[in-house]
Amino acid sequence: MSDFELMIKFIPLINEDGFGEWVIDRKNDGTPEHPIQMPFVNYSEIVNAFVHDVYEFEKTHPEMILTRYREILDKHNIEWGSDSMSHADISKLDGQSIMALIMGAVRAERFCDGALLGFFRDGSIQKWLERLKEMNE
Repeated sequence: MSDFELMIKFIPLINEDGFGEWVIDRKNDGTPEHPIQMPFVNYSEIVNAFVHDVYEFEKTHPEMILTRYREILDKHNIEWGSDSMSHADISKLDGQSIMALIMGAVRAERFCDGALLGFFRDGSIQKWLERLKEMNE
């Protein structure tokens, strides 16, 4: 298995996927008897598998130090934020840096519901995976 095979296998899968959808509680009124559930994204099976494999990749490639994704991004003057990450020039980034973008996107979901959905919908995840594929060849 090549270095990024675990990740690039998702390229054809995400082309066909809807990624997920927001779940918003519209039936409860917020009273103590009927508390409103906070909105959340119900991600597709493919996105959940993708997230799982990102963490699996991180575990099996400790040399990439992906737990320090923010430092890796900073080194390339990429802020850990959706706009900076989505518009980063990836043409000269190496595999570690691309994986740092992916890890940053996955980790962003822990702090902001729907962040990962945004990266899928705007094509960033697809673009980053295509760059990994290009480097793999």
